[in-house]
Amino acid sequence: MKNRILHLLKENEGNFISGQIISEKLGVSRTAIWKYINTLRNEGYHIDSISNKGYNLTFSPDLLSFEEINENLTTKYIGRNLFYFESLDSTNTKAKELALKDASHGTIIISEEQTAGKGRLGRFFLSPKYKGIWISIILRPDIDPLKVPKITQIGAAAVVKACEAFNINVNVKWPNDIILNNKKVCGILTEMSGELNKVNYVVMGIGVNANIDENDFPEELKNKATSISIETKNYIKRKEFVGILLNNFEKLYEEFVEEDNIKTSINICRKNSILIGKEIKIINRNKETLAKALDLDENGELIVELKDGNIYKVVSGEVSIRGINDSYTPQ
Repeated sequence: MKNRILHLLKENEGNFISGQIISEKLGVSRTAIWKYINTLRNEGYHIDSISNKGYNLTFSPDLLSFEEINENLTTKYIGRNLFYFESLDSTNTKAKELALKDASHGTIIISEEQTAGKGRLGRFFLSPKYKGIWISIILRPDIDPLKVPKITQIGAAAVVKACEAFNINVNVKWPNDIILNNKKVCGILTEMSGELNKVNYVVMGIGVNANIDENDFPEELKNKATSISIETKNYIKRKEFVGILLNNFEKLYEEFVEEDNIKTSINICRKNSILIGKEIKIINRNKETLAKALDLDENGELIVELKDGNIYKVVSGEVSIRGINDSYTPQ
């Protein structure tokens, strides 16, 4: 009911709508409406109230609920079914739980914080409340399971496009990290449930350090991670960023599933790559191999040249990639 009242207020934003009209439209008492209005105020909404005129919404906070994100959403199915939480251990964990309960294709799980956010290889992902974008997307593509790693490139390209909409130039550290001024600002974690020839579901988690403060990072991360607000000195309106991110993701994802190619996504990742042309370390089961990153092929695999001159394709997910001394120079 609270969200239905908020929806009516937003439809009439800038104008008063009487409690009587809200009561008639929603079939609730004026007293109940007052209680929900106070709840919304406690959440950060500014709502004026005047006798005989009703309620007027004058300000909406930067929350990641459907009502807030929907204003910037142009998708057909990505994000149209949205589960919003104040706090979760992990959005990917919740997404997998909902996927097993037949949550629809394109369902979004988003939380204002994660208490046990997950990165690749089981690493902890810092996810403080109201300061980042912690989101997971449930997908049910009818594709060969071997093609699922390509979806990570689609996610990376969508994040790049969202950053560009805010005039922020970022780099992609293949396959799943977004880098800003030589520090990680976003991580992507793609997980799949499937059989040999069938994908049951894919869950893609995207964590964006939007407005995290410098003192939120533990000492061991301060030289490796950052946030958009730290680097740009500007607050990022998260709900706008999420809308743009999901709009771009759906467009790029449809190219993949309908045309069986990810050319646009690969071109975005290639253009913004922080690895191509650089000396890198390939780490596979604790074994390090030095190589030079040459390019991304049409499947999103990283083409590298080994020290013996052999050309090798690295498949997403089979190894870790690091720059020499973990230092990157954006191109």
